[in-house]
Amino acid sequence: MIVATARARNLLAGVAVASAIALAGCNDGGAEFDRNSQIGSNPVLPAPKQYLVPPIHVAEVVGWSAGQAPTAAAGLRVQALARDLNHPRNILALPNGDVLIVESQGPNLDPITRPKNPIVSWVQKYATGQNGAKPKGGTNQITLVRDTNGDGVPELRTVLVDHLFSPFGVVFADNYLYVAATDAVLRYPYTLGQTRITAAPVRLTELPGGPIDHHWTKSLTLSPDGKLLYATVGSNSNITENGMEAERNRAAVWEIDRSSGRSRVFATGLRNPNSPNFYPGTNTLWVVANERDELGPNLVPDYLTSVRDGGFYGWPYSYYGRHVDPRVMPQRPDLVARAIVPDYALSSHVAALGLTFYSGSSLPPRYRGGALIGEHGSWDRDELNGYKVAFVPFSNARPSGKAEDFLSGFVSPDGKVRGRPVGVTVDRTGAVLVADDTGNVVWRVSAAR
Repeated sequence: MIVATARARNLLAGVAVASAIALAGCNDGGAEFDRNSQIGSNPVLPAPKQYLVPPIHVAEVVGWSAGQAPTAAAGLRVQALARDLNHPRNILALPNGDVLIVESQGPNLDPITRPKNPIVSWVQKYATGQNGAKPKGGTNQITLVRDTNGDGVPELRTVLVDHLFSPFGVVFADNYLYVAATDAVLRYPYTLGQTRITAAPVRLTELPGGPIDHHWTKSLTLSPDGKLLYATVGSNSNITENGMEAERNRAAVWEIDRSSGRSRVFATGLRNPNSPNFYPGTNTLWVVANERDELGPNLVPDYLTSVRDGGFYGWPYSYYGRHVDPRVMPQRPDLVARAIVPDYALSSHVAALGLTFYSGSSLPPRYRGGALIGEHGSWDRDELNGYKVAFVPFSNARPSGKAEDFLSGFVSPDGKVRGRPVGVTVDRTGAVLVADDTGNVVWRVSAAR
């Protein structure tokens, strides 16, 4: 359980009071608003509101007690593949069945530039479990887990590579392991079956890092032909409060030549995109994205969207297409006019960070081809939202129905947080693996026996 310092407790009390004051003078419909109306291709968007201190709900993180586990959808079962990790954020299932778990902490480089930043920054750290008691083991490393017979009980667990700078994305191709640290894409020589990397990496491509590095997670995926990497780079602010120079080449998807490291910006206007994936059998790239904060508990919906070459998705000037954000100055109506509407809303402040398309065959047929989304969970609203793995059905390579719970139970009945899902992937057996950031577990979801 997290144990806050006296100073932190006082700050949290101040946040609670300020939030109560902010909420007392307005009716933002938080309790009455139908969150399901913001799931799908045509979300309901209430009028924006601005606050001195936004509505905040910082849930206490308690972790999982012995014998506890998330709740899987009907016909599925869940077990722990690995426990006692240190902030597992992402997972890669290798072709030989080995599983790589990226354990990572943010670089904590953000300077204080706004009067309310001390409150907001501390709340974000508290809500993500970065204050108080430390988990077991090291972090900023990649751990290898080997489950030879695919029964979900590993025979081997070892640190593959460590002393990384806030890693997140990881890709394997042609005897190389590509790792997206927060400031660069690294390339390591790697042979399947290898349990320790000792070679120094090549810095293939520099990525925007410090000195601020507000959204620090950098994701990776491989193009269908294997020639290109695609990396996601989040913004350096909520809505450019650190200045536009700090946003150079950020809030974007990058395209990187895997051989030379040459790069270009592929798409822009995505505040915090994560987990790029090509839909199976197509050349269409998809991401999940976290939208802006402090416009109200029900603005703005985070989303799942396909990403076009050269496309602009609105940030910071507009949200969900051409809805202008009045806080951003100077405004850019020329850019707003070409802002692309996302494909699928996921509800506001769910903090979608993980995405994979189910390409296995061992789960019930209804899951095949659908999207599995790790929703890390909200803090910037009065009611908790997210904290689950959602499933979005697809048909003809497009979303085709309402999202539903695939893995839930990350919040206890009394409103305390047991875990926060991030990365999602499919292993060689067709089971789904979920990185639980604050629960410090990787969960394995398979068909019920």
